[in-house]
Amino acid sequence: MRVAVSGSTGLIGRRLVQELAAGGHQVTVLQRRPGPVPAGVQAAAWPQEGSAERWAECLQGLEAVVHLGGSPIAAGRWTHERKREILASRVQATGRLISALATAGVRPKAFLCASAVGYYGPCGDEPLDEGSPPGDDFLSRVCVAWEGAAADAASLGARVVHLRTGVVLAPEGGMLARLMPFFRLGLGGPVGSGRQWLPWISLEDEVAAIRMLMERADASGPYNLTAPQPVTSRSFARQLGQALRRPSAMPLPAAVVRLAFGEMGEAVLLSGQRALPRRLQDLGFSFRDADLRAALDACLRP
Repeated sequence: MRVAVSGSTGLIGRRLVQELAAGGHQVTVLQRRPGPVPAGVQAAAWPQEGSAERWAECLQGLEAVVHLGGSPIAAGRWTHERKREILASRVQATGRLISALATAGVRPKAFLCASAVGYYGPCGDEPLDEGSPPGDDFLSRVCVAWEGAAADAASLGARVVHLRTGVVLAPEGGMLARLMPFFRLGLGGPVGSGRQWLPWISLEDEVAAIRMLMERADASGPYNLTAPQPVTSRSFARQLGQALRRPSAMPLPAAVVRLAFGEMGEAVLLSGQRALPRRLQDLGFSFRDADLRAALDACLRP
């Protein structure tokens, strides 16, 4: 397939581009700033005013778009300006991308857009599948607006897929890379009460799921990209400590999280979702990493 990928410098995007190219797909990465690309991969500039003609040339015959761009959620406290940036980098950027495709006359068959399990908001111990309603906190509202913007790709004749991703585990980036130095020093432990759910997925399964949803003509709508066995923060800390052969009993108190990170800490670190991949499993997706401890061992293997 001829595929365009945005957000190709992020943790998921980098691996996805590599896997797609290795699998024989023709990949074009959409770049805001010129930069190196893997061998066999093309680059095109992020859509700007008046670039429709150039876009039509670069993306001729495009069959699928995987849109993964967005400003990092957990990069710091959520000031008013930071919230505006988080929202605009998702909603407005998605709208601009779809408008550029329409103006250039490029009509992909599939439009896959990133979202997150934060769509559901904090729901305690309630199991959540793709039919569960959205929450009403900031992250929920961002995800609802983001998915609404992505849905406009249907006007191009594309089937639209919303990738509601959980915490992606990989040693080279994301949450696991941030935690490992502390756990290696014996300073790791559960956050807050430790009872909040952590909907995780390995990077390998994340990329494999995206590829499957891109290639399956019967896939559309929201999909929870999470492992079938979510764990609590306490269980995650214990299993990561075991995998590293280090103690993991030093908690990070909720009061410290709220003081240091404010609303962001409350939403990202102290809340969670017991999200389950019902629709992905209904499609027949087979998880390589369904067990957390095995997934952690694979991440830490030299």
